[in-house]
Amino acid sequence: MGHLWLQVIGLVLVIEALMPFISPRNYRSMALRMAGTSDKTLRFVALIALGLGVLLLSLAHY
Repeated sequence: MGHLWLQVIGLVLVIEALMPFISPRNYRSMALRMAGTSDKTLRFVALIALGLGVLLLSLAHY
């Protein structure tokens, strides 16, 4: 089970690193725009991402 978590964390790191590696200028621009976004909006977007992630994990489990 611990081995699976290492794989999951590794995959998350790879996915998170793709945007700054492929297009650092666009990534920086996006980060600056996010810094100006309200907390409420960021929380809503994070909630949607969490919900989709849980849904995908549950679908992949069966």
